[in-house]
Amino acid sequence: METIAAIATPPGQGAVALLRVSGEGALEVASRVFRPRKAPGAPGVSFDASELRPRMQTFGAIVDDGSVVDEVLLTVFRAPASFTGEDVIEIGCHGGSLVTRRILELLLRSGAVAAGPGEFSRRAYLNGKLDLTQAEAIMDLIGAQSDLAMKAAARQLAGRLGERIRELHSQLLDLLAHLEAYIDFPEDDISPDTGDVMLGRMQGATDELNRLLATALQGRVLRVGARTVLSGAPNVGKSSLLNRLLGFERAIVSPVPGTTRDTLEETVMVRGWPLRLVDTAGLREGADALEQEGIERARRQLEQADLVLGVFDGTLPAPEGALLEEARMVRVLNKADLPEHPSWSKVPAVRISCVSGQGMEDLEAAIEARLRGGLGLADAENDVAINARHQDCLRRSLGFLEAAAKGLKEGLPPEFVAEELRAALDSSGEVVGKSNTEDLLGRIFSSFCIGK
Repeated sequence: METIAAIATPPGQGAVALLRVSGEGALEVASRVFRPRKAPGAPGVSFDASELRPRMQTFGAIVDDGSVVDEVLLTVFRAPASFTGEDVIEIGCHGGSLVTRRILELLLRSGAVAAGPGEFSRRAYLNGKLDLTQAEAIMDLIGAQSDLAMKAAARQLAGRLGERIRELHSQLLDLLAHLEAYIDFPEDDISPDTGDVMLGRMQGATDELNRLLATALQGRVLRVGARTVLSGAPNVGKSSLLNRLLGFERAIVSPVPGTTRDTLEETVMVRGWPLRLVDTAGLREGADALEQEGIERARRQLEQADLVLGVFDGTLPAPEGALLEEARMVRVLNKADLPEHPSWSKVPAVRISCVSGQGMEDLEAAIEARLRGGLGLADAENDVAINARHQDCLRRSLGFLEAAAKGLKEGLPPEFVAEELRAALDSSGEVVGKSNTEDLLGRIFSSFCIGK
């Protein structure tokens, strides 16, 4: 493959910037543009980058026709002990837009070609340095907006998900090999005892697939946030609660009913969990046409919500339906700074005041408990969290595996059962890239940063 080069740090002005070069010709490119400092103030006469010790920074200058472009630190990583598995050089220079662009142009004139999005990570995958789950974890780590998301990405980058998928893949491969033996020797029918053993092993693989699929919601919540809808009647304090959770005045607060007529969305962190807060129009009858449209949008948001903060005015009588329990709802009783209506005395709720801030810590604790309990999220500190692509692969694998088990129970020929098992094997292998296609790789790595 061609030798590639890119600026690996974001565009703009900063203290330092980093450029990367990877490929068989990386050292030759470095030899053409870099000169180590033999003495302060003067570049050396000649240079061979292959003489440098790997993983040791060398101070010197990038030169163009004998003139110094910038003083830099150059590091060599020799194949296969590098991120991409190829020879890699990294150039740390001053972080101006002009100087980094000039150095990149010089690298491209010296034999490198411009890297595409994610091309360094793609080469790391192709050279066996990463599996696909680890490659995807790089972007999850870069884009993490909470400590929990960062830790989940770090675990995936360390290979935890890939390890579980490979164990599952190995189980399915053993089952398929067992069936293939019966296909090769048709005179040996699958005995009932052997069939029961195989069904038990299939059930074990099915259970593992279900455990992995159960982490899909957690993965989505950690990556993009739990869709949290503030719902209730007009003037109960939904917009005030949104502002209180955000810490600034985002929504207009007014005593006039129907002030909020459209949905308003913001993101906030609550105890490490990202929440996509959605303020909605107050639910009531007899609204005008414009407000009614806002109410319809509020109802649609409720249908899509991961978590609902049901807000009520504690100074008014408890409305009909206020006592209904729902796994994804936290009941919030606002205006705790005022006398509470007696009808709420035995109603379990988080009592808060959006004016004084009273009860906000209790509300945060209730939100976290509902995320972990009511939504069935696993312990974010100790489990994997699959993404939408993983979920699709594992669902297909589960469907094929269940079809294989059904065929075995019904006494279908081993060839039919083996075909379903082979499809389950291929689908699970797609998660880590054992069954990859060029289109799949292109789709995954196209979302990466250039230089990564």
